[in-house]
Amino acid sequence: MNGPHQGQQLVAAGTPLEAADAAMVLVHGRGATARSIVQMGQEVHRDGLALLAPQAAGNTWYPNSFLAPVEDNEPGRSSGLQAVGDAVETATEGDVPREKVVLLGFSQGACLASEFVARNPRRYGGLAALSGGLIGESVDPTEYEGDIERTPVLVGCSDVDPHIPLERVHETTEAFERLNGDVDERIYEGMGHGVNEDELDAVSELVADVLG
Repeated sequence: MNGPHQGQQLVAAGTPLEAADAAMVLVHGRGATARSIVQMGQEVHRDGLALLAPQAAGNTWYPNSFLAPVEDNEPGRSSGLQAVGDAVETATEGDVPREKVVLLGFSQGACLASEFVARNPRRYGGLAALSGGLIGESVDPTEYEGDIERTPVLVGCSDVDPHIPLERVHETTEAFERLNGDVDERIYEGMGHGVNEDELDAVSELVADVLG
């Protein structure tokens, strides 16, 4: 599609793609930038990992809450999913196998990364959905079909996140379990809306596993 997020910059960092053994696609949150999420990626970077971060037009992937009806967030949602898919394709065209491509998103970016993997079920290097969940007014885990072939999935969120209902986090976990993911759900008491050291440590371990 040719939506609002097509033609935006894809920020690259870490190991150059042509020399990389694995890649991480990082999806920023509302009001943030590709460069800001790359900074998070640098915290878990290891030699051999390329970092790729698509940029949302106007720094926002879709206008309303991820809990709004899907149609209320179009065309941003679909255009954002395409941007994530294009970043994954950039990695695979650079000779990084899809099973060594990790997707990481925070907040709105976590919602988009989760939705992309759930709607495009294959084996990936991993998914880290930090303070986010699957998109829509309601989510029925039984409606997601396919097999992500034991892709490691980290779902991390506060129990009192002002933007992410705990029920949606659990529904997201269930959906990925039904998709045959190797899911690690981590709920943090009283954290608020953010990322903590435990989550970054878990992502670091995921990166180490992917790089072998």
